[in-house]
Amino acid sequence: MTTKLKPTLGALHLWGIAVGLVISGEYFGWSYGWGVAGTLGFLITTLFIAAMYTCFIFSFTELTTAIPQAGGPFAYSRKAFGDTGGLIAGMATLIEFVFAPPAIAMAIGAYLNVQFPGLDPKYAAVGAYIVFMGLNILGVKLAAMFELVVTILAVIELLVFMGVVSPGFTMSNFVAHGWAGSDGFSLSSVSGMFAAIPFAIWFFLAIEGAAMAAEEAKDPKRTIPRAYITGILTLVVLAIGVMLLAGGAGDWRKLSDINDPLPQAMKMIVGEHSSWMHMLVWIGLFGLIASFHGIILGYSRQFFALARAGYLPHGLAKLSRFQTPHRAILAGGVIGIIAIFCDGVNLQGMSLTAAMITMAVFGAIVMYIMSMLSLFRLRRSAPELERSYRAPGYPVIPAIALVCSVICLVAMLWFNPEIGGLFIAFMVAGYLYFLSTKSRRDDVANAEMVLESE
Repeated sequence: MTTKLKPTLGALHLWGIAVGLVISGEYFGWSYGWGVAGTLGFLITTLFIAAMYTCFIFSFTELTTAIPQAGGPFAYSRKAFGDTGGLIAGMATLIEFVFAPPAIAMAIGAYLNVQFPGLDPKYAAVGAYIVFMGLNILGVKLAAMFELVVTILAVIELLVFMGVVSPGFTMSNFVAHGWAGSDGFSLSSVSGMFAAIPFAIWFFLAIEGAAMAAEEAKDPKRTIPRAYITGILTLVVLAIGVMLLAGGAGDWRKLSDINDPLPQAMKMIVGEHSSWMHMLVWIGLFGLIASFHGIILGYSRQFFALARAGYLPHGLAKLSRFQTPHRAILAGGVIGIIAIFCDGVNLQGMSLTAAMITMAVFGAIVMYIMSMLSLFRLRRSAPELERSYRAPGYPVIPAIALVCSVICLVAMLWFNPEIGGLFIAFMVAGYLYFLSTKSRRDDVANAEMVLESE
């Protein structure tokens, strides 16, 4: 059975995947950052993270166009640093993309629970997994077209939210109690800004996942840069606009620890029974669905790439009759559903959603560091690579992304030791499995050499 994915996606599809993977971060999750940093502290953190992501995407695109493979960061790090480097990036990316979907699924359940109070959010979350795993199995072009449609609807809905809320916005609401720990700026405010890093990253987390569809992109050297650059600009504008307007709608402290901050912010302006309010709840689901559905596509390609290279059981690289990695799709779904029902587990006093967000961010940050290190390494070790797109401002722009990522990782380990320890345990388990499967990777490498010689 073939293990080669078919190129069917254009630039617009890839933009839809890149933005759709992330856009749920504008609907929920980020407001937990207000709880630890205040609105002003979190605004500074968000601007820092937005700068990091902008530098990262402008640099990461060089890797994606030079090595358009389904593994994304795994493929880049493996070429730059060998099998061990590939393992680190691949495992980190897998953790990011496996732990983000259950957080989003729980938010989908919370949104549905607003309209149907008798519906258990957990069972709604499981239902979302079943539906969207099925859609991904039916074919990547169908999945990407669905992703594009719901992403466009989600962007429109965020613009509608900003338009409806803006007449009631006041800066006095936004700045009230704006610094963590006191009525004014203090040392605890700085601490809060660092502690809020995971929730600022949630605004942009997983945009790099479009790289995992690169093998299925038509003319990736042209379509991927267009998708990534327009995608990051779209997300920066939406993130800043949503955060400012929601924070100025009323007492932002009522929004800081919930999974549906936008409907609650709109309620402060138009009231609970407004038609605008009900529209936001229903159409707001599109933003969550876009990310949930897109990240399922992302994690399945990462499972597929790792299995194809011999890092995971080879069965996960099998393709269905629809030419989709169906076993990889189901594997990530099983892990996500188990995570949903671990609600009783307490990690650092966080809600389940906040803990899963933090775990996903740990994976993302390690992957960002490995990707930027790979960019620098490959510029020296593989000058023969065809680079139709080169990182602007090299080496300064990639260096900014790398330094910012290291700062984020250190801060997250300091403020989240339990989740950080669990993340390290997952990485160690992956490494032990890696050590035990060398013969399998050698067989895959030998098979690849035979194919290349034919």
